[in-house]
Amino acid sequence: MTVAVVGASMTEFGVRKPRLRELLATAGAHCLDDAGVAPRAVDHLYLSESGGAYESKCGLVNALKDDLGLGRAYATGIEQTSAAGGAGIAAAWRSVASGESDLSLLVGGEKMTHLSTPVASDVVSAITHPAEYKHGVTIPSFAGLTARHYIERFDAPRESLARVAVKNHRNGLDNPNAHFQSEITVDQALSSPVIADPLRLYDFCPISDGSAALLFATEERARALTDDYALVAGVAGATGSQVIHERSDLTAMAAVETAAERAYDAADCGPADLDVVELHDMFTILEFLQLEALGIAEQGTAWQLTRDGATARDGCLPVNTSGGLKSKGHPIGASGVAQAVELYEQLTDSAGPRQIDADVGLACNVGGFGNAAVATILERR
Repeated sequence: MTVAVVGASMTEFGVRKPRLRELLATAGAHCLDDAGVAPRAVDHLYLSESGGAYESKCGLVNALKDDLGLGRAYATGIEQTSAAGGAGIAAAWRSVASGESDLSLLVGGEKMTHLSTPVASDVVSAITHPAEYKHGVTIPSFAGLTARHYIERFDAPRESLARVAVKNHRNGLDNPNAHFQSEITVDQALSSPVIADPLRLYDFCPISDGSAALLFATEERARALTDDYALVAGVAGATGSQVIHERSDLTAMAAVETAAERAYDAADCGPADLDVVELHDMFTILEFLQLEALGIAEQGTAWQLTRDGATARDGCLPVNTSGGLKSKGHPIGASGVAQAVELYEQLTDSAGPRQIDADVGLACNVGGFGNAAVATILERR
């Protein structure tokens, strides 16, 4: 059964005063309003978040169901580290595609900024293997190791990573919900403090609060609701190795490659058919690694696309028109949902100053540093 996205919303990302429950309810209610759907018409509710890792709250999805007035809708939570949003998309899409639900609401969110940066980073790094964590391997440190290996192996200039940050900050400037709405220069990026050599402060996304939501429907139901909807052409996930030393190539994201291949097969398309891409740029190096794993660039060459302006908003394949995690922010459970919100807005011509000409878009949501991945392909109706 063909599935459509008929509504989307997101709160502002950044340092937010409201509690997580309020942020989730705000995004969910605005999404229903966007689609013109009454709360009690929703069959299923899915909540993507960390399972209480940052706020130590359980049972949020049940409370959210009541906050939104969804009656007796089936409600369940989805936890898959930073790929929780993509995993939520897969679950909500599957519930409609299977015929079990006519309308499924997905809400993703996280409240993180009340924690210090070291504490929040430590929670994120819990996905690493215990033996490696004991030896100091964290997600940021692994990002630095991988970036150093990539630069040296493929003779990529350090400046190319800075250009990713510059591009995404520029895109975020036109996103009213982005955590960062300011431009930076290559020199600023290269002179910012070292975090995990060779990665510096501007190579990392911010710790953010926020929520995003999507409403999925059968295409038949979508036609009855609105003329402005996007079709879900393909959704697929894959899980890679958690143990870093078992990976044959640190610069190859096997889970992303497999998830993309499965999504391309489902959508009957390929990298050449994409008009816009939203990538999980928790660190700038991840933009290169995902472009290569998605088949958009040959291994070791993605940095050239950034250098040549191909991934800019006016380039041949715009990447992270939303500002990406780098500028938009990264509230863990909301990030993958917000990626698809951006695609939906681009494909329904509602992206405002960020608008580009696009008929097919792909979002890649990654858990950990390639431990898991979900690829979602949306098409213009």
